[in-house]
Amino acid sequence: MLPMPRTLLAEVGSERVAYDGRAMTSEPAARPEAGTLRHDALFYRSDDDYVTGIRSFVQAGFAAGEPVLVAVPGSRLDLLRTALGASTELRFVDMAREGRNPGWIIPGVLHAFVEEHAPVRVRVVGEPIWPGRSVLAYPRCVQHEALINIALAGRPVSVLCPYDAVRLDVDVVADAASTHPFLIRDGDRQASAGYGRPESVVDSFNLPFPTPPSTASMLFFEAAGLSGMRAMVAALAREAGLDPDQVEDLRVAANEIATNAVVHSGRPAVARVWLDEDGLVCEITGSSVLTDRLAGRLPPSPVSDTGRGLLLVNYLCDLVQVHTDSTSTAIRLHMHRRVEPATGPAPATGA
Repeated sequence: MLPMPRTLLAEVGSERVAYDGRAMTSEPAARPEAGTLRHDALFYRSDDDYVTGIRSFVQAGFAAGEPVLVAVPGSRLDLLRTALGASTELRFVDMAREGRNPGWIIPGVLHAFVEEHAPVRVRVVGEPIWPGRSVLAYPRCVQHEALINIALAGRPVSVLCPYDAVRLDVDVVADAASTHPFLIRDGDRQASAGYGRPESVVDSFNLPFPTPPSTASMLFFEAAGLSGMRAMVAALAREAGLDPDQVEDLRVAANEIATNAVVHSGRPAVARVWLDEDGLVCEITGSSVLTDRLAGRLPPSPVSDTGRGLLLVNYLCDLVQVHTDSTSTAIRLHMHRRVEPATGPAPATGA
């Protein structure tokens, strides 16, 4: 993974700004203003379409002196490296790695690149949804796309999101139209008739979770019982065959969510942990209500002493799912078994 920004490393204690006793509220949001954020979907039907559309976008960036980040699944990187060539203004990132948790894409990939080059305008090719993307991750991917329009509004960045119009389901294409103000087909850029308010799109994918399996381990806890909750999660993670660093990452992430759950409500919460086909899932449900749609998606101010908890969780976990209603919030933390031994962080690469 890309290194965690320094501003996120300090004071990663309990998050205290994203929860209260209310349900999510919906305020109207207009299309991003011209000249600031530009957020387009590129619908492609072949490799030639894919390369042509992305190359046009990248070359326009070069002509304008704009640094370019290309974040696509690893299987597509070689194709684009060959097509785009080498440039000091061009960087490649494997989205399947850095964006495996959709909740980390805005803070760890997009926002980080914008901040690195501020105040210079930048361009990003970001492909968060591709054929074979996890069904579990999909709702968080759509929310990610909608939240770009809020999180990066007013920032000097152009974002192009490719979508495979042949192999992706028609509903996925429709969702893309609802989250992108403009659509590109065959080189023609048009305003999206299906574009929706980002808040409404996010809320429409705030979906209840399936019932945990009957084999799940369960623990009710209060603030005084946090150490027992941490011990349970770590023990089950070791039993599941997770690497020692993953065990520690999941223990830290679970503690962040659990602390939020009991501190903000003053009432007990419940942790459930179980195996799935990829690794281990830890679900924590509390009676606090998460009202901030961008919680964990943007770094806090460097001078703030709050707001880093859920951000840290998004960084540590392979997938973070969130469901909130008028009385409670449930958060599922997924940690996948590693197929290969860990080799350390993989830095972003140039051409």
